[in-house]
Amino acid sequence: MISRILAPNPGLYTGPGTNTYIIVSEGEALVLDPGPVIDEHAVEIVRALEGLQSVAVVATHTHPDHAPLANPLAARLGVPVYGYEKGPHFVPDITVADGETITVGSIELLAVHTPGHTPDHLCFRIDGVLFTGDHIMGGSSVIIEDAAQYLESLYLVRDLGVARLEPGHGDAMDDAAAVINDYIDHRLERERQILAAVAGGASSVGEIVDVVYAAVPAGLRDAATHQVMVQISKLFEDGAVSFGGRRLGDHTTIRLR
Repeated sequence: MISRILAPNPGLYTGPGTNTYIIVSEGEALVLDPGPVIDEHAVEIVRALEGLQSVAVVATHTHPDHAPLANPLAARLGVPVYGYEKGPHFVPDITVADGETITVGSIELLAVHTPGHTPDHLCFRIDGVLFTGDHIMGGSSVIIEDAAQYLESLYLVRDLGVARLEPGHGDAMDDAAAVINDYIDHRLERERQILAAVAGGASSVGEIVDVVYAAVPAGLRDAATHQVMVQISKLFEDGAVSFGGRRLGDHTTIRLR
């Protein structure tokens, strides 16, 4: 059985809030992505675990909207914390690598390392269901740190052949293959848009943002700039563009190669 508890942390980057999942099998329960330290959310999680034997608290990655409650919640429940590696306000008792499993009752969660959004990001698979954390989100694209890794991770989860996606934010998605392909297409389209913007006369990161993210709300301008710089780094490695200076910034000059 899988149930979802929505953390009360809505926002520009979190959508309606962080999805915390309670996974139950044979009287045992595991908490996935407990979220930020919010007392009322912790109380709701503990209430959902009443009558069950808690066995673990797991984080998909160490971002502050997913992991900080893990250690205090696990201490309260007397169970270990699982994660890929240590991060801000998060220390796993047991580290989990790609291909390793975490058991709850008769269910095994298979860890799938999916870097790109963050280097430490894990998705978790149970048969035809994939818990995607921030690798894929309901109703939104994803802010990424490494465009090449992210695209490879999308291809990886596409090839898993799962049927349903349970994201860290937003609603579940039943047509997993179509959603993943849309994400891949979106990422490749962003590359084409950036190259077209440069070909059309945009000569700096800021000017590319003006063209490619013309409709972005003002509050997301910094995120859009970050996305363009990450994408340019990949295009540079691909040999498609060059840029002036050692580091990318809003005024960095971009040229086609």
